Amino acid sequence: MSEYDKVRTGKLVLKGEKQKGKKRKHRRKKTEDKPTIDRDCLEHGNWWKVSKIEEINGAVAIEFGRHTYVKALDNGLFTLGAPHNEGEGPAPEEILTAVPVNERKVALKSGYNKYLRVEKNGTVTGRSDAIGPMEQWEPIFEDGKIAIQGYNNCFISVRLGSSTRRNFNRSSSK
Repeated sequence: MSEYDKVRTGKLVLKGEKQKGKKRKHRRKKTEDKPTIDRDCLEHGNWWKVSKIEEINGAVAIEFGRHTYVKALDNGLFTLGAPHNEGEGPAPEEILTAVPVNERKVALKSGYNKYLRVEKNGTVTGRSDAIGPMEQWEPIFEDGKIAIQGYNNCFISVRLGSSTRRNFNRSSSK
């Protein structure tokens, strides 16, 4: 009789048959987290300001001033686009694609599938087909702001010409 006591007793389970077990109900916490409303995100049409380099991936826009974004031209040059209304995001020609190169640098590609680079005269152009050292940019975060530094240790800036034409170029770091 003692040998029969050692045998497990229970329902016969056949191969391929799923066994239904008891479901435990999990008690949910009654503290509901309210989603925080990002005022800056609403003002820019669901575009937000990056705060760390890991966020610079995919579609990005470079804003100079208030609701004014860098615009790619079909000849490989860049200018500032027209100012947008509040709640409106950048136009398609103002959207760049960020490609992480390493943990500190990114490459930026225009909508014309050309990478941004710094020319020898300091002008930023978008005419490169591949990523090289001149097409790599390092974002610098300081005091809640971001600056983009090129391979020549100069930062991207906008130079206003004598006419209404604006040029997108670099400025020296001091």
